[in-house]
Amino acid sequence: MAEEKKKGNQLNIELPEEVAEGIYSNLAIISHSQTEFVVDFVRLVPNVPKAKVKSRIILTPTHAKRLLSALADNVRKFENQHGSIKDKDNQQMPPMSFNTPTALA
Repeated sequence: MAEEKKKGNQLNIELPEEVAEGIYSNLAIISHSQTEFVVDFVRLVPNVPKAKVKSRIILTPTHAKRLLSALADNVRKFENQHGSIKDKDNQQMPPMSFNTPTALA
């Protein structure tokens, strides 16, 4: 009977191939209202002054707090295994240029 109860609590999650590939982002913009948090994931590209939102995730405040806790836990585990993550400048916004030379064609 305990096994039946365990099976009833299992969650089967499907990961489609196109989602499994992931979307690279090097900037997250977070905003909130009284009822939700919105996280926009953006990709900044060298020497391109315009960036597009690549993905938007909308969360309830409860789930936002759970995500914060899960991220903190995973960062702690990562640093225990690989060493401290260095945050170079503690900048609010990343620079719009990646210090790469302008392309010449």
